[in-house]
Amino acid sequence: MMLNRIWLRMINRFKELWKFKIFKYTVVIHVGYFILSLVLTLIFLRDRNDFLVYYKVGQQVLTDINELYTTTNNWPFRYLPISALYFVPFYLIGFDLGFVVFNSINLVLNILISIILYKIVILVRRDDHEKGDRRIILYICLYMISLPQLFNFILGQINQYVTLLILLSLFIYLKNSGIKWDLIASIVLGVSIMIKPITIFMIPFLIVIHFDIQNKKLTFSFTKSFVRLIGMALPLSLNFIMFIVYPNLLEGFIGANFTSSDPSQINHSFSLTKLIINFLYFIQFNKSQVLSIQMPLFLIILLIISIFAFISFSTRNQIKYSLIYGYSLGILIMFLCYFDSWDHHLLNFTPLLIIIIFNLPSNSDLTKKIIKPSFYFLSFLDLAFMGIFFLTKKFFPFNFASTIFLILTFYGLIKYNTFKNNKQ
Repeated sequence: MMLNRIWLRMINRFKELWKFKIFKYTVVIHVGYFILSLVLTLIFLRDRNDFLVYYKVGQQVLTDINELYTTTNNWPFRYLPISALYFVPFYLIGFDLGFVVFNSINLVLNILISIILYKIVILVRRDDHEKGDRRIILYICLYMISLPQLFNFILGQINQYVTLLILLSLFIYLKNSGIKWDLIASIVLGVSIMIKPITIFMIPFLIVIHFDIQNKKLTFSFTKSFVRLIGMALPLSLNFIMFIVYPNLLEGFIGANFTSSDPSQINHSFSLTKLIINFLYFIQFNKSQVLSIQMPLFLIILLIISIFAFISFSTRNQIKYSLIYGYSLGILIMFLCYFDSWDHHLLNFTPLLIIIIFNLPSNSDLTKKIIKPSFYFLSFLDLAFMGIFFLTKKFFPFNFASTIFLILTFYGLIKYNTFKNNKQ
């Protein structure tokens, strides 16, 4: 009976949404992305997709997991070792069927992402925004038809798993109070790091600390902070077990992500670190010189940006729903600092921009001048500039357009968090 009621509610809700033209277009376009990805990847791009790496990783787990990070693939495997276990079933059912099943899961995950995103927006939307859900549906539909979605499907990427866990953990934090819910939400976010470490710099923003500059008052909750950090650590601890059992994995993971030649290659990443590395090659630095500087460069940029972000967050004026901005700053740190920030990663970030649009005042200058332009650019124009990179790579190896919008967003969020009298 309960399942029947749930099914009936889903059908009725779908009928309600079908009245919106944008929803009809979104269903057709999104399913079109899914079908197009199957055709392109399985027929034309069998050797040029990320799912092939996952597929071979699944094989490597069964044959010799010690060589997980040293086996040569089209691209290196950079995730934590526990995540490799997830790809074993896809290897066992074969590449073609595995890709179809993998992208079918991504399709379902996008539906769940849309539902949770809708619930979060309803929860945090300010009273001065338009009533009803027309605009919320519009932005969610724009997210679903954004071009990184097509790119994600074609590559067979795992970003939607991470996005779902980011939003689910955020919803639990915002919706509920109490130590139990803090622990659950932190575990969920910890699983996202376990799957793909793109959310690792969100960890400092879970610490419950606030310094009131005007009254010179420091507030710090040790218990909540400790519980949140423990929750994050629980899923990640499984990787430490694997590092102990298979010592080669730790060295391989560090090499693949930080110290080997892979992070130093010229590519279309839009991170500040990568743009500087590309510039070093542009002015005739050789590979050994770049290798000697890449890690210090990453750490310096990480330190500078993280200090700005955390000071802004800990002295914030916005107390309620502050985790929205903490999550956003955390993922911006990753995008701007880590060597390889790709266009399909934007699917982890643009839902947060949607939430911010509705949480800021409807007449906010920050929304009009920065957040909305960034959302539209990252959703629909970013891939064009990636294409331009490949056309100009030989004489101008820089994919900087997305970097500009990410820096603007970073600046806007810091300004909003820090300055009490900023124009709303």
